[in-house]
Amino acid sequence: MAGNVDQMAMVGEEEEEGDRSISRSDSGSGEDSLDSLFSRLPLTPSLSPRKRTTSQSKSEPPLLRTSKRTIYTAGRPPWYNESGTPFKEAFVIGLCGGSSSGKTTVANKIIEALDVPWVVLLSMDSFYKVLNKEEQELAAKNEYNFDHPDAFDFDIIIHTLRKLKKGKSVKVPVYDFTAHSRRKDWKTVYGANVVIFEGILAFANKELLKLLDMKVFVDTDSDIRLVRRLKRDISERGRDIVGVIKLYNKFVKPAFEQYIEPTVQLSDIVVPRGGENFVALDLIVQHVHSQLEKREITVRAALASAHQGQPLPDKLSVLESTPQVRGLHTIIRNKDTSRDEFIFYSKRLMRLLIEHALSFLPLKPVTVETPQGELYEGKRFGGKRITGVSILRAGETMEQALTAVCKDIRLGKILIQTNHDTGEPELHYLRLPKDITDDYVILMDSTVSTGAAAMMAVRVLLDHDVQEDKIFLLSLLMAEMGVHSVAYAFPKVNIITTAVDKKVNDEFHIIPGIGNFGDRYFGTDAPSDWYESDEGMDY
Repeated sequence: MAGNVDQMAMVGEEEEEGDRSISRSDSGSGEDSLDSLFSRLPLTPSLSPRKRTTSQSKSEPPLLRTSKRTIYTAGRPPWYNESGTPFKEAFVIGLCGGSSSGKTTVANKIIEALDVPWVVLLSMDSFYKVLNKEEQELAAKNEYNFDHPDAFDFDIIIHTLRKLKKGKSVKVPVYDFTAHSRRKDWKTVYGANVVIFEGILAFANKELLKLLDMKVFVDTDSDIRLVRRLKRDISERGRDIVGVIKLYNKFVKPAFEQYIEPTVQLSDIVVPRGGENFVALDLIVQHVHSQLEKREITVRAALASAHQGQPLPDKLSVLESTPQVRGLHTIIRNKDTSRDEFIFYSKRLMRLLIEHALSFLPLKPVTVETPQGELYEGKRFGGKRITGVSILRAGETMEQALTAVCKDIRLGKILIQTNHDTGEPELHYLRLPKDITDDYVILMDSTVSTGAAAMMAVRVLLDHDVQEDKIFLLSLLMAEMGVHSVAYAFPKVNIITTAVDKKVNDEFHIIPGIGNFGDRYFGTDAPSDWYESDEGMDY
């Protein structure tokens, strides 16, 4: 079982060694520093395998690497209330500054110092407009102005930030700097307590400014910015020194003076010397922490005291308690059942549950011809596609039963663990198939107690624009509390199980229950200070 696993979506270009090797103490006078730094520059494009030619958009679930250490961050706590509604928007930091001023370096140092889960770094470089043929020719001759506001697609920038601010999944373009065009495959970015948006014109649009909760201007000496740009464009974007200097003098410098430098007046904080200004970075981090503290929310405690005594919802379907189903429950609930028998009879029950759930999918009439040449009026699945998503780890045990009855079904996984200090579920890992929006999603977990983790998984699917009535929550055993919690928050979700137990004890274990399903199935014992999701724990 994974420990602290986090998702960090890093979008845009990173300025690594180039920024960190230059500090104010190195610079001396402007002219001397320029000469010394020029001596380090390659005069021809580098053939280094680390050459980056696109705006980066990638997911790095486990970690954030810094120059000194690898940071494993905690999971993402609930970003919604007990009714399933997003409670607070993500906190958005805007980083503005001239080209190669060290904005990405400042962003990464803020991320490192914040030490909070699920941070999205979004670069304005990803949102250059697609050039037409004439503009492509100008760009090839270094005659196109990439530092003008018209070079950026502000409509897509604003749309992307709005969705991220609301906690939704969004696709981000990947820009190819050598071909001056967008790549075919856009990258999906999701899940942010904090969004850091950096770009030379981050403050240049009024609608964009409204989305920024904090505005930071990175102020770096113009000579240092020029040297950094030379190093970057030559070694990472395959350009020559003459072309880079031509672009700088013709477009970059005038654009900075006309469009970028004046926006310093709009900033909340000015950071001289970029990533080396630890006092300014500390102020930023303190403010963000204070804002995040105001957004904290407890979900499980609210669920435990809600919906008591209410009738079970109409959207709940319980598998008929036939003698066979009752017999299977008797075996898997028995504490003396061996692991081999527990696995065997659990799989039988899972198969019955899956078959029962499939009967709730939309079917359309279809006529086929039999081998005898006769027509048969039948039914066929009427949706676009079925996708299975398991809540790790116990929900993964149901995947085999699903794939046995649904040929070529796509599978996704969500890892949710309970924080033993707060008692709240936390999202640690997410992997969903592409283009899941129109799918019917079968969400699987072994048991549902309070419903806190199930609610988080449903919220994740909704954030990826899956329609609520196309979500089917399947579990071998549920507590009434969990059923009510999910149904109250998401009344259109279909809830399907083989049995519902009435009680949950003070530790949120289902009574009479089934025990720790994951431990009994996998043959493991959970340490006393570690807890799985409330579903897998019968918890």
